[in-house]
Amino acid sequence: ERNARAQTRIIEDLLEMSRIISGKTRLDVQAIDLASIVDSAISTVLPAAAARQVRIVKMLGPVQAMSGDPARLQQVLWNLLANAIKFTPRGGRVTVALECINSHVQISVSDNGDGIAPEFLPFVFDRFRQQDASPARRHGGLGLGLSIAKSLVELHGGNVRVESEGVGKGATFIVALPFVPLGQSEAGRDHPQAASSEVCPIKVELEGVRVLVVDDERDSLEWVHRLLKECKAEVTLATSAKDGLRLANEQSPDVIVSDIGMPEKDGLEMMRELRARTDEVGKTPAIALTAFARSEDRTRAMLAGYQVHLAKPVEPQELLAAVANLGGRTDGEAEHRTIEP
Repeated sequence: ERNARAQTRIIEDLLEMSRIISGKTRLDVQAIDLASIVDSAISTVLPAAAARQVRIVKMLGPVQAMSGDPARLQQVLWNLLANAIKFTPRGGRVTVALECINSHVQISVSDNGDGIAPEFLPFVFDRFRQQDASPARRHGGLGLGLSIAKSLVELHGGNVRVESEGVGKGATFIVALPFVPLGQSEAGRDHPQAASSEVCPIKVELEGVRVLVVDDERDSLEWVHRLLKECKAEVTLATSAKDGLRLANEQSPDVIVSDIGMPEKDGLEMMRELRARTDEVGKTPAIALTAFARSEDRTRAMLAGYQVHLAKPVEPQELLAAVANLGGRTDGEAEHRTIEP
């Protein structure tokens, strides 16, 4: 049961980060009482604190009602509190303070635990970064909690920073949120990238570029299709490697975007078969868009004949730039470009 819960937490963090990166995080903005949110977050972590004999001290000043997403802000505080408890030794103390400073509301979470080395401070909020990443480290996790907290605070128009005097001297995480009176934040309810119907706000001109997209997952296929169509590309869809080979032969695309993991025949087999051809279709530039994201997976994809390897979930701008590059639409060029395998 403990391992299942740990795995669930990891999966939830990965999904949350995926939503943030792809711009699909939505804020449910409403009237909030920050003191109640802080209390709720503390209640959630009390069992963990009691198990480690860590004392939690509250210093909550008066704060007027304001606008925000209560669930997301509680998630931010939970992440900061859980992080503080994890790195505080038995018998230690974690202090939570809430106060108004000029036009901002400030929440600080301080501990007297392990502290942070000065050289690591700039990287505390980076995804998958941990101060001790060795196989013998004492603390588990993916290194996503603080990155998620930072992203959610920024969606509220705020910022978060960390202070520490060094290893063994504790750390303080400070969240600053702009004081937005009730009724003034409705226009900013969504993530900036989710506020419009567009998948990607950065436009790349792909008019006239013929793109064949091969993927057995309907959701992924439709997302790539929508992204490319918004940039005026001519898109053809295939749901299997067999269909991809047939359509490549019939339509001679300028660029192929293909998944790797597909039933019956995978993307590597499809590309090897395509590269075995001696005509122009066999030279079509190709992008591997796949969840197989290890370095050895990238090597296999390149050896099979792909020019670019992109890991899912991919940033829209990154995929568009790759298609534009292979399709000959960078630096103002418009001619068809082929790349020798």
